[in-house]
Amino acid sequence: MKQIKAASQEEVFQNLPIPAALRVMIVPAVTSQLIVLIYNMADTFYVGQTNNPYMVASTSLILPVFNITLCLAGLAGIGGGALIARLLGEGRGEEAKRVSAFSLYLGMVIAAAFSLGMALFMEPILKLLGANANTYEFARQYAACVIVVGGIPTVLSNVLSNLIRSIGRSREAGFGIILGGVLNIALDPLFMFVLLPEGHQVLGAGIATCLSNCVACGFFLLVLRRMGSTSIITLSPRVGLAQRESILAVFAVGVPSAITTFLFDLDYVIIDKLMVSYHDLALAAIGIVLKVERFPLNVGIGICQGMMPVVAYNYAAKNKQRMEDAIRLSRRLGLLIAGISVVLYELFAAQFTRLFISDPQTVEMASQFLRIRVLATPLMFLSFFTVYLFQAFGKGQISLFLGVTRWLVFNIPMLFLLNAVLGMYGIVWSQAAADLLTVALSVFVYCRYKPRT
Repeated sequence: MKQIKAASQEEVFQNLPIPAALRVMIVPAVTSQLIVLIYNMADTFYVGQTNNPYMVASTSLILPVFNITLCLAGLAGIGGGALIARLLGEGRGEEAKRVSAFSLYLGMVIAAAFSLGMALFMEPILKLLGANANTYEFARQYAACVIVVGGIPTVLSNVLSNLIRSIGRSREAGFGIILGGVLNIALDPLFMFVLLPEGHQVLGAGIATCLSNCVACGFFLLVLRRMGSTSIITLSPRVGLAQRESILAVFAVGVPSAITTFLFDLDYVIIDKLMVSYHDLALAAIGIVLKVERFPLNVGIGICQGMMPVVAYNYAAKNKQRMEDAIRLSRRLGLLIAGISVVLYELFAAQFTRLFISDPQTVEMASQFLRIRVLATPLMFLSFFTVYLFQAFGKGQISLFLGVTRWLVFNIPMLFLLNAVLGMYGIVWSQAAADLLTVALSVFVYCRYKPRT
């Protein structure tokens, strides 16, 4: 069994032609990213069918908190996954086992602490997020399901997905996420409109999401069990504690990843807060655009996630040509997808926005916003791509610098600056302006600090 698994890893990371290896890794990663996006929208879509604005608002309030759970998953999963791929490239399988166990327990401990904190401080947290007398109870029900109860399985399933992908088993990694997403889409209407009484639709959405994440987690644990005791990915405490340098390496990549994800969500929160100063139409329009624009962005993230283990392994194995071929092909693919999305959104902006709302005025404004925001898509991909590359190289400080600079130096200040100068359309143009600066910085940093081996 061990030999078969080792051959499988070698086949993907070393022997397969780069286009084939990337296809094996990227396709499941992209598919799972799209499913995650769709199922995150599913709750909002189904709750929207109630025509109750307070219910819709309550689920939106919890989204930043739910995204924090994904940040926590990224800390352990991306940090651990990147290191495991490098350790395998160096031929250090036993240390990779210890890192996998450390990453899994780290994810569970952090998730448990976060869920407990949410349970204990539910009221002040929800009020800080903007919950009022009309939305508080709905938000409380939703948060209790997806954060308090569902926090650990959500984090654990995402950590396992990253770790399993790091050993070349991208298909299982993607399938587990897809399973949870499809199940959520199916269970939402069942719990919201069939099993629970009228007025409990938000609770039904929360239960559906929680159950879906639990099933996904169960699937990954089953995969882990079937891989057996010789697997690189393990929960067994008998493998021992990872070396100090490995633990630091997990945090060196994981912390920047978590911070970058958090700042991404913070950017969206600030956009909403700035748009509130205009009229409800503008707020509704930008809300739709921020959802629609995520499709090509999530495809790009999936490409980066699929590429990262291949690059990390060959970087550690000192196979420079395969590493550079993987980088070059992944970058071209991401830019191609981004370019196609620009064309499609420019031509069919109204049709895309009508998927979420039928009001003519909102559709018109959202279409205008989308045609502007989509111009930033290739730039955003290049920004993400560079950050993921340095994570693959284990250079967490550089990825942190790029991520923090992108959001705190360029994006967020540009939001306030262009809002003051151009009004609400300045808010929409800020992404393209900020990412133009980010890409220029990313190119400089990559040329300066890319591996020379």
